[in-house]
Amino acid sequence: MSEYQTLRFEQSGPVARIVLDRPDAANGMSGAMTAELADAARRCDTATTKAVVLTGAGRFFSAGGDLKEFANAADRGRHIKAVADDLHRAISTFARMDAVLITAVNGAAAGAGFSVAVTGDLVLAAESASFTMAYTRIGLTPDGAASFYLPRLIGVTKTKELMLTNRTLSAQEAASWGLVTEVVADDQLAARADQLAEQMAQTAGGSNGAIKGLLLDTFASGLEEQMEAEGRLIARRAGSADGREGVDAFLAKRPPEFG
Repeated sequence: MSEYQTLRFEQSGPVARIVLDRPDAANGMSGAMTAELADAARRCDTATTKAVVLTGAGRFFSAGGDLKEFANAADRGRHIKAVADDLHRAISTFARMDAVLITAVNGAAAGAGFSVAVTGDLVLAAESASFTMAYTRIGLTPDGAASFYLPRLIGVTKTKELMLTNRTLSAQEAASWGLVTEVVADDQLAARADQLAEQMAQTAGGSNGAIKGLLLDTFASGLEEQMEAEGRLIARRAGSADGREGVDAFLAKRPPEFG
């Protein structure tokens, strides 16, 4: 896809920016949007991309699935499964790529919007942002990796509270729960996201990707297995061009110039 209908994509050097762009529909995740998001994620999964900023247009980050589209589908179950599959493909790519995913939550994040927001490696939230699961309110169940990420971020008890009661968290509450990295003023969100992306653009992409991989696997590994993975990865990084540059720059007391 060279042009998207439901989102905006821009690549500027090592930084990619994705904007969910259906403001009149609260950035609802339609079949077209999740397919395009999966394609955009694929485009970010390169050795030269070091940071990806994901945000929403208008007042919402995303209100979740496009219920009007779901209701009009001839086979609702099959349609929702296809939408979820594309969304999950995007999330998997974001999780496995070397680039750091920065989610900049500009407004309400509900349902799948909440799920996607907290998949960010770094999560920025505007002061006016809010977070709610909202699935059981319409007789559905969570998707977007919520059942994977939330228990790991906040534990099973708080995850059940969010999923079963549909409690809405303010940006500050989400930060205190450990779901948000940083809360910023509404009018500073975009600038802070860009600043953080530029900071990540100066880092070693391979190191960031390796860290993401270690943390994805940590709860499935025993102590010795995890330490062996750490040993192999640090050795691999030490032999890489970025690893050599990082050590040489430190010893020479100069800023590193990573590839």
